Amino acid sequence: MVLSSITRPKVKQFMGEYHFDLLVIGGGITGAGIALDAVTRGLSVGLVEMQDFAAGTSSRSTKLVHGGLRYLKQMELKIVAETGRERDIVYRNALHVTEPERMLLPFHKGGTFGKLTTSAGLFVYDKLAGVKKEERREMMTAEETLHMEPLLREDGLLGGGHYVEYRTDDARLTIEVMKKAAQKGALCLNYMKVEQFQYDRNEKVSGVIVRDMLTGDEMQMNASVIVNATGPWVDEMRGLDELSNDKRLRLTKGIHIVIDKAVFPLRQAVYFDTTDGRMVFAIPRGNKAYVGTTDTFYDNDKSNPIATEEDITYLLEALHYMFPEVTIRRKDVESTWAGVRPLIYEEGKDASEISRKDEIWEAGTGLITIAGGKLTGYRKMAETVIDHVVNRLATSSIGPCLTEHLPLSGGDFDSEEQFNAFLESKSNEAVLFGLTKEEGRRLASLYGTNVDLLYNYFSALSNDEGILPRIWKAEVLYAIHYEMAMTPSDFFIRRKGDLYFNIGYVKLYKEAVTDFMGKILSYSDKNKEQYLMQLEKHIKEAEGLGK
Repeated sequence: MVLSSITRPKVKQFMGEYHFDLLVIGGGITGAGIALDAVTRGLSVGLVEMQDFAAGTSSRSTKLVHGGLRYLKQMELKIVAETGRERDIVYRNALHVTEPERMLLPFHKGGTFGKLTTSAGLFVYDKLAGVKKEERREMMTAEETLHMEPLLREDGLLGGGHYVEYRTDDARLTIEVMKKAAQKGALCLNYMKVEQFQYDRNEKVSGVIVRDMLTGDEMQMNASVIVNATGPWVDEMRGLDELSNDKRLRLTKGIHIVIDKAVFPLRQAVYFDTTDGRMVFAIPRGNKAYVGTTDTFYDNDKSNPIATEEDITYLLEALHYMFPEVTIRRKDVESTWAGVRPLIYEEGKDASEISRKDEIWEAGTGLITIAGGKLTGYRKMAETVIDHVVNRLATSSIGPCLTEHLPLSGGDFDSEEQFNAFLESKSNEAVLFGLTKEEGRRLASLYGTNVDLLYNYFSALSNDEGILPRIWKAEVLYAIHYEMAMTPSDFFIRRKGDLYFNIGYVKLYKEAVTDFMGKILSYSDKNKEQYLMQLEKHIKEAEGLGK
């Protein structure tokens, strides 16, 4: 099965007629992981998401698959150990959307970390997380630290620790998990909102009424087991059923800002402490650098959190403190994004202190809820949930978890060496299609082993003189036919990430992409106007103007 916008109506019809073993509510990284684990064990699986896939927290993180060094500070050793192991699994199964990122942790006189605590902390981190030998920590002098990143505050600098994290595109990682689940037989639909639960004669959940957010029509879906994996909306979903315990979420908001490297020529990813004792990342990405994150309690619109001027000012002040020679003004912030963390409430703790651990709850009606957790731990969380589901179904025909060694869509590589050879090969091949080697490398890096489908679309398209370049048309076609992109916002934000890292392209091509998608997906004039207005609203919000 292909995750296609074109076949969406057929999939929707079938899902209304079929009785699934498992129905997953929520199309973020947690829900996608659960669907993939379940379908590869032999369960019949349906998944519905009320927005686009990854539109919530799963496209709004710091975009790191990391082992949780910050949790060592809170003595959450189990989280450090488990996420450390899991990040390597995520990396191996998705080499095209994750890559090692050397991180520099400077320590200054009077700062949160000293030489001894940094060295000891990173040593324990290496051991707990099972870090590979070539990626273990290095301790450096102040001179070596400044050589690595000359922009750092020199006053009071005592040295630095150098260790490895993994950078990712969180939305694309989610999409690749979802595509793999669909490939294995899961039926997944975006823009389908659960309105109410259905119950059998024993008052157990047996189905849901869902509303198509694009057409307005409602339908019923039935399943033996239903999992609530809706992230920040977990409590609302439980409220439609029953609040079977006193557990509840406490939402916190984190924001990030993006600055061009011409203004902030960061050469090395840095993890640094602020004047108020928090930790912030500054990470180079292409010709940009992004900085985050904040951590504040949040009770407003969960579906569309935005960065406030106060949030942006906080991060700019943090930058000025750690990189005093760099002049970065508010006008230099090209774009922003904000995400909501669905944390499990703990009395008396501030936003940065609440645990990121995950928990599973089961209501008296049989509704299973998964809450908390982190991007890095999505696969292990899914395994735990499906172990629980398997016990509920009590059938011997269900196989073991297979996801530890299962490449995601586009990630069919045996090693880093093979992936690097693939990139070289595909960049050379791109020239045969009339692309540059650089364009070929970018496509191969983004789409992995699916890149041949992009090349096929590109070669089949006419080389007209329209506003939208042929390569962009090929990417739109792929997003529609293989990634269920329904709107231009889906394409620009979650399929390509350009709203955050290439906002100029979004402004340049927004009308052309809307027109092109409209022809393929038969947008009405009202649809086109609505989707374009929606995208323009996202642009203003990303610029910090959407109040």
